[in-house]
Amino acid sequence: MIDARQRRVGLLVAGCFFMEIMDGTIVSTSAPRIGRALGVSSAAVGLVVTAYLVTLAVLIPMSGWLVSRLGVRRVFLAAIVVFTGASVLCSTSTGLGELVAWRVLQGAGGAMMTPVGRLAVLRTTAKSDLMRMISYIVWPALVAPVIAPLAGGFITTYASWRWLFLVNLPLGIIAFAVAVRLVPAVPADAPPPLDWAGVLLTCAGLGGLTYAVSLLAQDPEPWGRVAAVGPASVAACALAVRHLLRVKHPLVDLRTLRIGTFRVAAGSGGLSGMAIGAVPFLLPLLFENVFGWSPVKAGAIVLFVFVGNIGIKPATTYIFNRWGFRTVLLVACLALAASICAAALVSRQTPVTVIIVISVISGAARSVSMTAYNTLSFCDVPERQMPHANALAATVQQLSAGLGVGAATVALRAGSPLSRALGDGTPQDAYTIAFLLVALLPVAAIPGIARMQRDAGSAARTVTVTAEA
Repeated sequence: MIDARQRRVGLLVAGCFFMEIMDGTIVSTSAPRIGRALGVSSAAVGLVVTAYLVTLAVLIPMSGWLVSRLGVRRVFLAAIVVFTGASVLCSTSTGLGELVAWRVLQGAGGAMMTPVGRLAVLRTTAKSDLMRMISYIVWPALVAPVIAPLAGGFITTYASWRWLFLVNLPLGIIAFAVAVRLVPAVPADAPPPLDWAGVLLTCAGLGGLTYAVSLLAQDPEPWGRVAAVGPASVAACALAVRHLLRVKHPLVDLRTLRIGTFRVAAGSGGLSGMAIGAVPFLLPLLFENVFGWSPVKAGAIVLFVFVGNIGIKPATTYIFNRWGFRTVLLVACLALAASICAAALVSRQTPVTVIIVISVISGAARSVSMTAYNTLSFCDVPERQMPHANALAATVQQLSAGLGVGAATVALRAGSPLSRALGDGTPQDAYTIAFLLVALLPVAAIPGIARMQRDAGSAARTVTVTAEA
């Protein structure tokens, strides 16, 4: 049974998670205003976003080793201080180089803050309570990307861009004060020496891959840099996997992927996560660039995805207890794909109420999917492997979010020539094709889910079923 202290810790981690994801996405919508203030182009401001995302991708895998070395409480508190302090420093920047440097520091704090905070929650949560606790800490990943465009638009329209970062100061102070009271001081372990080869290969692979994806979002795309960085990053990732599977004390233990439910959460969850990240990126662009809506109206309609997220939350525990993870995930993937296909068919003539219904259904499917994947990530993981599983899950989640935006950008760019080849080549047709391409991602997640046992994840359910071959 989850007690009041555990619930408060879960909500604390959720708040930190929300702050981190908001900070990673809100700057994108404010790039023109920041660029004018600093005397640089909007494309140059993209480096501010890239620096933050690359730092997250590079440092998250180290969270497991740092926790073993220093303890959860010490790392978590330090991460909040670094993230909050760097946010204030970002707000004082007078040039692009200065802002990028502080964003790197902010990313370092964020890379430790959420994974370590989640580990603090999971270590004290019984398997039977895991699903309910996950429901507390998963909502920021669903809500933040949806409301970030609207929030960024309001802040930069009615206040200075510096408030994009200053809003983290009171939140960080509150989070630190609450963490001091709630997060227990558990003695640190005596970890093996840090796997420096694993650090270098993982940093090069994940950092380069994140950077390559960010390049695809630029207009026009710097294909020369993509061609130089992309294959090299993939090669570094391949070498990192080879090294991590062979070394005795790896930076991240990939053998955790031998656990069936964790493997599905990482593989199928990564594919679904890409679609989940792509939809809030594509919808506002469709509404503003094709329908001619204002940013405020577009953001307000996208908020109905959030309504679906929250609306389904009270029923998720019952749904999984009643029908099980495999069945519910299969339905959720189909619903997510169907809602994305429906979004592909909307036009200026589509009633707003229909668009709202599609957004709500998409939000509900997102919520159910993320709750399931996050629960499956840990329900069968032994205690000794929890730090490695946590680091791996956080890395996959971060990469899928970034790759989702990259996939949406590529799909939209591919939509233009494809629409000309297949029809009139209107802007509406390009978005139609882009949404249909993105809908393939949750469909691709289905085979992995279908191979799960019927009783997969039963450790996290209060109602179990008989396994079927």
